[in-house]
Amino acid sequence: MVVIHYTAMASAAAACDALCNPDRQVSAHYVIAEDGSVTALVPEESRAWHAGAGRWGAVMDVNSHSIGIELANTGATPFAAPLMDTLCTLLGGIMDRWSIHPARVIGHSDMAPGRKIDPGPRFDWRRLALMGLSVWPEARQAELDDFAPMMRAFGYTATDDPNLLLNVFRSRFRPWARGPLDATDAGLITDLARRFPVDAGGSAD
Repeated sequence: MVVIHYTAMASAAAACDALCNPDRQVSAHYVIAEDGSVTALVPEESRAWHAGAGRWGAVMDVNSHSIGIELANTGATPFAAPLMDTLCTLLGGIMDRWSIHPARVIGHSDMAPGRKIDPGPRFDWRRLALMGLSVWPEARQAELDDFAPMMRAFGYTATDDPNLLLNVFRSRFRPWARGPLDATDAGLITDLARRFPVDAGGSAD
């Protein structure tokens, strides 16, 4: 898998300092700065402490099954264009080297809902999907009762809180939506779960 994060720090340099500080007990494989420059901190074949507690599908130790990419962003502003350009190039190479399916590119909030919110609603998942670097749902309608089981079928397994599930889903796939769960939410996740069920996504990596 690949897990996308934002640094929530003032600069990429500050993030690199924190990620290289053994007292912090956090790390990542890559940091991408606002200007698009990349700092490699951990070899791709090595385990980095970027994900923490959480789960995606059957994978409970996400750190051991994923590559972590930190993006220099506070979460309150759009992601810089040079940063996104570099991310797409880097991500494409990682996916080719490790045979990672686009459905296995997730956000930190996807595998740790409630504990993490990055990369947040300003991140352009749609762009990644159009480039074959992630997935995006097709519009359809479904019964509201389908929402929770389809979320689990797609990979969201770290919470049973229905409101939190909705917030996490919308942050990634429908950030403009407001109000309670509706048939569009249920339809979008049903489409994703049927096309990309987590138990049919190949290896855990």
